[in-house]
Amino acid sequence: MSDFNLSAFSDAVADVAATAASSTASFATHHHRTASAFHWRDGFFVTSEEAVEAGEEIELTLASGETVKAELVGRDPSTGVALLKPASAVSSVPLGKAGAVRPGNIAIAVGASEGSGLAVSGSVGEVGPAWRSMGGGTIDRRINLAINTGGRFEGGPVLDAKGGLIGMLLFGPRRRALVMPYETIERAVATLREKGHVARGYLGAGLHPIRNGDVQGAMVMSLDEQGPAKAAGLHVGDIVVAWNGEAVHGPRELIRKLGPDSAGAAVTLGVLSGGERRDVQLTVGEKPLS
Repeated sequence: MSDFNLSAFSDAVADVAATAASSTASFATHHHRTASAFHWRDGFFVTSEEAVEAGEEIELTLASGETVKAELVGRDPSTGVALLKPASAVSSVPLGKAGAVRPGNIAIAVGASEGSGLAVSGSVGEVGPAWRSMGGGTIDRRINLAINTGGRFEGGPVLDAKGGLIGMLLFGPRRRALVMPYETIERAVATLREKGHVARGYLGAGLHPIRNGDVQGAMVMSLDEQGPAKAAGLHVGDIVVAWNGEAVHGPRELIRKLGPDSAGAAVTLGVLSGGERRDVQLTVGEKPLS
């Protein structure tokens, strides 16, 4: 007969969740739903960038049931991280970093709703290498979860079996639960605390996908008169088909290349103009703050 004690295991998972719940808060989003946030360190909270809007009033409901207004310090669409600063000191303990995780390891997602703790457990479904987000951000590891959870967990912490912080829960395509890793959050938070935003690369061109026979690329539909693309000599109707010699099949691929590390970089664009191929030297700008 197995010595495994299911009741003790259940209690251990609940204890891990309860500890993290004391550092987790909730707030009403501009979408009229509830999202979570958790204490990072130094009194700052992190949450999902998609759950907040610049200029809106944010009120965190803490685990104690107390409410406190919070300032949006900054947001980074390229990693999905937003940084909040409560107006008054919060006494919750920051969560420590988790060790390495593998597919099949226990994962515990924690959320909050009006002072009540939420928790669901499952497993790490996939651990992969670094990847580039649709917003051009470098994500340190690909971590997908085999967890069935709802929207109130968005922006909440994801823990390992020891209570270590794996990262923040976000939703990918088809509402699949994924994790923004600790290392990526740490890098984004450092920049947001210093600058209030993370620089994004900027071409100053409105682009549209085009597929015409063997030609695939991003057609220039409009140009910012003060933008890098206009200054480099691109014209409306040009088709961008390469970036530093690497084929570009559409605007989405270009956007992924315009991450925080691209601002100020000198690149060579392969361009079709009137059916003729030419190279355009361009220095990537920094996207203006909207």
